[in-house]
Amino acid sequence: MKVFVQVPCLNEEATLPLVLETIPREIPGVDEVEILIIDDGSTDRTVEVAKEHGVKHFVLHSRNMGLARSFRDGVDYALSHGADIVVNTDGDNQYPQERIGDLVTPIVEGRADIVIADRQTSKIAHFSRFKKLMQNVGSRVVNAAAETKLPDAASGFRAYSKAALYRLNIVTQFSYCMETIIQAGNKRLRIESIPVTTNPKTRESRLFKNIWQHMFKSGLAITRSFLMFKPYVILGWLGGIMMLAGLIPFIRFFIFWLQGEGAGNIQSLIFGSAMLVGGLLSLALLVIADLLRTNRVLIEDQLERIKEIQFGLDPMTDDPQARTPDGLMEQQRALEARRDIPQVAPMADKRQTEGHS
Repeated sequence: MKVFVQVPCLNEEATLPLVLETIPREIPGVDEVEILIIDDGSTDRTVEVAKEHGVKHFVLHSRNMGLARSFRDGVDYALSHGADIVVNTDGDNQYPQERIGDLVTPIVEGRADIVIADRQTSKIAHFSRFKKLMQNVGSRVVNAAAETKLPDAASGFRAYSKAALYRLNIVTQFSYCMETIIQAGNKRLRIESIPVTTNPKTRESRLFKNIWQHMFKSGLAITRSFLMFKPYVILGWLGGIMMLAGLIPFIRFFIFWLQGEGAGNIQSLIFGSAMLVGGLLSLALLVIADLLRTNRVLIEDQLERIKEIQFGLDPMTDDPQARTPDGLMEQQRALEARRDIPQVAPMADKRQTEGHS
């Protein structure tokens, strides 16, 4: 069992030593613990500091690509180097790395596919009352979309099993936190939450300039995920409300027309027609979105199978049949077929990717 602890960094030379020193090197039930630094275009000595602390695994971006891209590239690297569990923490030392063992335990014991740390935001001293309220509202919205009951949906301190990472596909460019929960919930992955106490604040967030920008971008990510998994929630309600708003003026006009006073209420017909057209368009978009959703499910199933061939099966969910002689021969044939597939060149936005499995 191998655990990769990935640390996204952007100019974290001051706080990175604290992070690296508190990451546990031994975890019950785990054979190896590896540390992966994802340098998202740092201009300071972040990489040099990591190397001085013995880190051997790096993903280097030539420029800032954002948290979601950093998470995705880190996961790809970790899986390609044999990771069975991937833990995500932060380079600013806001999370208690000493609790990584607690994050990993439910996955090692087979109780969960994803474990998310609950920062207990109501107790964080440097969070304003408004920010605490918005964090609570955001978590409620995400839970409604994912059909989960997580107290802190925005927490980035979390652990993923290999099987969970095979089924999750990041498409947003802002933050993966909300999107992965909504995907996991709708794909019926098992999610657990454990309470943690965050470390004192070391700097302002670089993910967003202010709370309003964070709310706007998070809202877009949640809306997109809603449209991906539950298009009827947004388009269905929108179309229904517009159809109702369109019928009311028509009924009003019909009543006046029966009373012989319809000549002065043509504006009701115009407004009602506009609302009915909007409602019909929403329902048409709902049909298209549902068809796209079906197509996306089929594509994601293919991606999951490709990842299994590329990175190997999850040892915790591996079918026992695969370990029989026939199963092993089937895996060997798949590997031999893979060798005939031309390898894709490294991505242009990385300066280099180095490490040892």
